[in-house]
Amino acid sequence: MLAREFKTDVLPISNKLLRFALQILQDEEEAKDVLQDVFLKLWEKRNDLNKIENLEAFTMRMVRNRCLDVIRSRKTISMELIKKKNLPEEDNSGSNLLEDLDTLYLVKQIICSLPELQRTIIHLRDIEQLEYEEISKATDLNVNSIRVNLSRARKKVRDEMLKIQNYGITENNYITTKVL
Repeated sequence: MLAREFKTDVLPISNKLLRFALQILQDEEEAKDVLQDVFLKLWEKRNDLNKIENLEAFTMRMVRNRCLDVIRSRKTISMELIKKKNLPEEDNSGSNLLEDLDTLYLVKQIICSLPELQRTIIHLRDIEQLEYEEISKATDLNVNSIRVNLSRARKKVRDEMLKIQNYGITENNYITTKVL
């Protein structure tokens, strides 16, 4: 794709993309930054843009994903900061901190294994603490679909954690005794 084609195909939808980013982020400067990042990525991949059937939908998805990244970065707290803040004063509580960090790591792994939609929704609701209406705007889903997917995602995380905590023992409650 040449610069001329890029200007005629991509740049005309910039106002629509900016409004979309602004709707999600509620901050004009961040929305402009997102749009700039997306245009830079599009320009870097300009030779592959001819293969995309619906360029507008593709760029909207890119804007949405970049906005979600910005939202995550707003509310993400580094593990180093958590460790410093929750540093145990007594030596015996150090094991509790390690257990908590292990549990946190397991939960993150389970969330990463969820389907994309459930992973996005559980992240936005439980980690980012967004309201259902905000998630609806960011994902273009209705609130009922968000609630259903969130419920399924939480159930999957809960079931997997129980499975791990029970060392893989699930519904087998038989008691075996050793006969002497």
